[in-house]
Amino acid sequence: MKKFLIALLPIALSAAAAFGLDYEKSTVSWNSMVGVITAPGVDNPVGTIHGGAGPWSVHNGRARVNLSNGFTSFDVEGLVLNGSSSSGTPGAITAVKGTLVCNSVGTTPTILDTTAVSLNVHGDAHFEGQLSDLPATCDNPVFLIRIAAPAGAAGRWIATGARRFTDDDLR
Repeated sequence: MKKFLIALLPIALSAAAAFGLDYEKSTVSWNSMVGVITAPGVDNPVGTIHGGAGPWSVHNGRARVNLSNGFTSFDVEGLVLNGSSSSGTPGAITAVKGTLVCNSVGTTPTILDTTAVSLNVHGDAHFEGQLSDLPATCDNPVFLIRIAAPAGAAGRWIATGARRFTDDDLR
């Protein structure tokens, strides 16, 4: 019996490794973030999502989405306005959400939002959780940070993931 179990060990490890590879193939990540770069009052839409009402910058940020199971995380640090009397602060923005846009080049993109998280006075926010209702295919994925509060500005994007990587890029 002991020899039988020892013989099964490589098979079990190979199966676990195969499942691990499948998990990894479905991950897309952005290793940095940049703020929306636009003049005040000029829109810079991503599909049907309008840009923030002014220029924003980001000190540091990253996002990761597993397209198989929906696990999503993002961190943003120093998400602040550039210009106006609120320059260097998040201004009136107190909460943000992450948005995955799938098939962003097509006429009907899929837009999936995380729950809202607080944006502190230094422009820092963090999220870990699930996205649901992921499409079977997510071509040209884009990750946005959007305003969640206050209500008057909600929905506008103010930062985007930059330097996108998929697991195919790592091979």
